Amino acid sequence: MAREQRRALLELLQRPGNAQCADCGAPDPDWASYTLGVFICLSCSGIHRNIPQVSKVKSVRLDTWEEPQVEFMALHGNDAARAAYESQVPSFHYRPTFSDCHLLREQWIRAKYERQEFTNPERQEPYSAGYREGFLWKRGRDNGQFLSRKFVLTEREGALKYFNRNDAKEPKAIMKIEHLNATFQPAKIGHPHGLQITYLRDNSTRNIFTYHEDGKVTSGGPCPPSYLTPREPSPQHGRKEMVHWFNALRAARFHYLQVAFPGASDTDLVPKLTRNYLKEGYMEKTGPKQTEGFRKRWFTMDDRRLMYFKDPLDAFARGEVFIGSRESGYTVLDRLPPSTQGHHWPHGITIVTPERRFLLACETESEQRAWLDAFRKVVDRPMLPQEYAGKGRRGWSGDSQRPCGRAKGGRLSLFQWKPTSSINPNLGTVLEVRGGGGWTVEACGRRERLLAPGLMGALDTARWSLSLATGTFSVAPHCGPARPGL
Repeated sequence: MAREQRRALLELLQRPGNAQCADCGAPDPDWASYTLGVFICLSCSGIHRNIPQVSKVKSVRLDTWEEPQVEFMALHGNDAARAAYESQVPSFHYRPTFSDCHLLREQWIRAKYERQEFTNPERQEPYSAGYREGFLWKRGRDNGQFLSRKFVLTEREGALKYFNRNDAKEPKAIMKIEHLNATFQPAKIGHPHGLQITYLRDNSTRNIFTYHEDGKVTSGGPCPPSYLTPREPSPQHGRKEMVHWFNALRAARFHYLQVAFPGASDTDLVPKLTRNYLKEGYMEKTGPKQTEGFRKRWFTMDDRRLMYFKDPLDAFARGEVFIGSRESGYTVLDRLPPSTQGHHWPHGITIVTPERRFLLACETESEQRAWLDAFRKVVDRPMLPQEYAGKGRRGWSGDSQRPCGRAKGGRLSLFQWKPTSSINPNLGTVLEVRGGGGWTVEACGRRERLLAPGLMGALDTARWSLSLATGTFSVAPHCGPARPGL
C-alpha cells in the first residue's frame, strides 16, 4: 500500500505546476504540505514546519502517506493553491525565488498561508498605503555604529527621509524614489533583517545599511536592541516589518514609474522596481598606471556599474567602472597581461574598455569563474539608449557635455553628450533631461510635457528625434530654449 501511495505522489509531481516548488520555484520538489495541498522544496518545507497550525509537511519519498492525504493532494496541487492564495498579489509585491534570502521566502510563505494577505487587500495596507513611518537601525557613515533613526516614506513627496532625532523638524537626508534601490543583505550587514538602501547623492551612489529590531514601528520612541529590553522579543515582528518596508519602497517606485511611463505595462515596470546585485565579493585591484601594488577591495556589480569599496559597509564607493557591451568596445579576459606584477591572488581578470584596461585578481578559480560569468552577461547584452546617456552623466573620458537649453529660472536643462565613435558610431548625440517635473519642453513648434525628472533618450542624427516616455518630439540641431509649462 505504501508503495502505491508513493507511486501516486510521484505521478502527481508530473502534473503541470507541480514540478517546481509552489513557494520559491525551485525545481524537483521532494516535499509536500498535506494540509495545503502543495509540493515544496526542502528549504521551504522547513519554513512550513514553523507554522504547524497552517501547514503540515511530509517527504514525498521517505515518509508514509495515508490514502486520504494522497487524495487531498490530487484534488489540489500547486496551480490550485496559487489561484486560491495568490489571487490578489499586488503587481509591486516581491515574489521571491530559491536564490533569495531566507527572510524573503519565509515572509512570502507566511503572508500567503498564515496571514492570507493576498486574499484580502485590506491586509496589504502596511505596504500599499503610500505612507509609512517608523524606526529602523541605521549604520553611521563614519563611526560604523547602528543607531535607531526615524524613517518616513511618502509617495506624495516621492521620497524616503530619515531623521537623526525623534523631534527633528528637518530630515538628515532625503532619498528620492526616482533613484532609490533596496536589496536585502543579511550576510554583509550581519543581521537577518539587513536591508541595504542606495540612492543618488551629488551624482554619487550613497549606501545606507539598516535593519529592524522588535519594537514599535509606527510611533513613539526608538526601538532598543532586544538585549536591552526586559520583555521577550518577538522575532517574527521584526522580520515582517522589514519586508513590509521593502515592499512599501517597491510600491512607491511602482507608482512613480506608472506616472513617468504612462504607456508601460506592469510587466515592463516590475523589473525596474528594485534590483539585486549581480555579484559581490573581494578582489585585488591596481591603479590606472598599472604599476601600483594590488590592494584588496570589496567589489559590487550593480547592473552595468562595477563599484569598489575599501570596506563592504562603506557609505560611498572609492570608484566605479561602467561596463558597456561588446559592440561598444568592451570585453573581459580571463587573465592578466604577462608583465603584470604585484598581485597576491593568482586568478586574474582584465576588463577592456574603450578608455583603458582594468586589472583584477581573484583568490580562487571558482571566484574568478563567478566574476567572469557576471561580467560576460553584461558585456553580451546590447546597450539601451538611456545607458549611453547614463555613461555620459558619470563623466567618462572621451565624452563632452554642453548645455542644450535651459528653462526659465534654471530648473530644467537638456544636456547634450557627444560620445566617441568607439562607444557607438551610430549614436550621434545623447540628451539628458534634468529636472522636468511638471515642465513642458517646446522645440520646433511642438510641446511635450515631462511628467518626471531624469528622463533620458538617444538623439538620432538622421532624424533628430528625441524619444521619451511621454512620446517623441523633434529637436532642431541648434536646440532652442526649453520653457516651463503653463
